[in-house]
Amino acid sequence: MERFFVEQGIRKVELDDYLRRQLKKAGFTKAEIVKTPLVTRIVVNVTTPGLAIGKGGSNIRQLTDTIKERFKIDNPQLEIKEIEHPNLDAQVVADRISSLISTGYSWRSIVYKIVKDIMHDGAQGVEINLSGVLAGKGQRKRRQRIFAGYMKKVGEQVRLVDSAQADAYSKIGAIGVKVRIVRPGVKFPDKINLQEIIDAKKKPKEEPIPAEAGDTEKPKEEKKEEAEAKKEEKPKHAEKEKKETKKEHKEGKHEEKKKKGAKEGAKKDKAEKHTEKEKKENKEKNKAEKEE
Repeated sequence: MERFFVEQGIRKVELDDYLRRQLKKAGFTKAEIVKTPLVTRIVVNVTTPGLAIGKGGSNIRQLTDTIKERFKIDNPQLEIKEIEHPNLDAQVVADRISSLISTGYSWRSIVYKIVKDIMHDGAQGVEINLSGVLAGKGQRKRRQRIFAGYMKKVGEQVRLVDSAQADAYSKIGAIGVKVRIVRPGVKFPDKINLQEIIDAKKKPKEEPIPAEAGDTEKPKEEKKEEAEAKKEEKPKHAEKEKKETKKEHKEGKHEEKKKKGAKEGAKKDKAEKHTEKEKKENKEKNKAEKEE
């Protein structure tokens, strides 16, 4: 079993070296092998996928044939994946620095500009180490470290840091390049933001909504929505009650007025009848007196 895993590791390193030589212009960084029951997928990460695919996919067909024959991989299928943020990929940055130094550019102008670009893209930290003959001809070799931001160097959390290395060959001599980048989305367990904790404590806690009978299985979101709907219904219900009470009050007053009017009318009728009787009696008395 040990030999099997060692052979697989050696085959992976050889495949990476072969693809790096073939896809150097396309900006190759790494290859990922994903085995499936039918096909062996090889995901190739590049900066310029057009150069990797070639005209009409000729480059991919040639690479698949050579990988199948040379590395003895069953049914290889190449998949080209574009790197969205090349300034945040350590291998891309290391290859760029080595190629520019090899063409004759000054390492100072290259490295400081690249560090600014990386931090501008949102990286938490970056560190570039150069070692070799950095000065003029005849000078002793030395090391130069350029860094910015936050960097983790010790412990298990170093695995979260993207690192890569490359070699540059200038006229003066060989120069080694090592790049470390802490990407924007990386979160270290021991790094705590005190301001976020303070802001979270300052926020008022939401009062728990009392659960009603038969409402235990409902999720929290539904309970909140029902509580808000009830709160909105309460003022509407109170307004309706007020309107109904006002109507009842008005109707009661109207009925009282009707009763009073009826009583007054009855009194007037009685008074009129009484006056008519008195008039008749007076007339009869007057007639009797005249006759006498």
